[in-house]
Amino acid sequence: MVARHVVKIACERPDLRGRSLSTWDCAEIARELVRSGVVAAIRAQTVPRVLEHHTLKPWRTHVWLSPKAPRDGAFVDQVRGICELYTRPLAPDEMVLSVEEKTSIQPRPRLAPTPPAAAGRPVRVEHEYKRAGALNLLAAFDTRTGRVIGRCYDRKRQVEFIAFLEVLDREVSATIRTIHVVLDNVRGHKGKQVQAWLAAHPRFVFHFTPVHGSWMNPVEPWFSMLQRKRLRRADFANKADLETKVLTFIAQHNEHAHPFNWTTKSAAKVMAWAERHVEKAVA
Repeated sequence: MVARHVVKIACERPDLRGRSLSTWDCAEIARELVRSGVVAAIRAQTVPRVLEHHTLKPWRTHVWLSPKAPRDGAFVDQVRGICELYTRPLAPDEMVLSVEEKTSIQPRPRLAPTPPAAAGRPVRVEHEYKRAGALNLLAAFDTRTGRVIGRCYDRKRQVEFIAFLEVLDREVSATIRTIHVVLDNVRGHKGKQVQAWLAAHPRFVFHFTPVHGSWMNPVEPWFSMLQRKRLRRADFANKADLETKVLTFIAQHNEHAHPFNWTTKSAAKVMAWAERHVEKAVA
């Protein structure tokens, strides 16, 4: 009798029972059993035994996404085209750049200096910090060499994106006649000003990842590296200091850069995943 009510409560949203909770835990389920008159009293330790028997963990959350774009044949073709860019041999006059923005990087200068580690003592970072604005980093990751070109900007608009494209146009050798650029679907990458710039610079060819497909953009793991190695302990004097140190990090990374290799085997796994999604959507 009690076990049935435990399972019933665990399989309902707390809000629907008038409880202002995001998820149930064992103690709250026990309180709800008493509150709803199922039992006069029950120990919270009794609840997990019932939940374990029914393989229920209502406190766990799995995030999923209902896609804005359908997982159909066009989705598979888009994934296949990008996988091919990452795995096929390139002609001598081709390159593939993965481009993205890392937005709102804050300097967060600390109120006291950050001393280095010492014997028996870790690096100590002052908890309090001042706000000193934010920068946006635009970065292009060369998928074949791992080298990065990056610039920092105060804002993130078509103007700044075009300025970064101009940087790429200057820094990429004129012997490269086709620059494949893999990027996401944000509006700033598709606006009229950008389209006009592309028309005047035909060696740039844009390839857009699927909606919610940032996992297909190799610059994202590089951003994770930047976050872990340079930005995790934010303590920069101001935006100028932050920009200098981010660009220095890029320069030092390029001294020993390496690509995140997409092999034909890994591409085949991605394609199998995409095709399974299409089968589920059709079923």
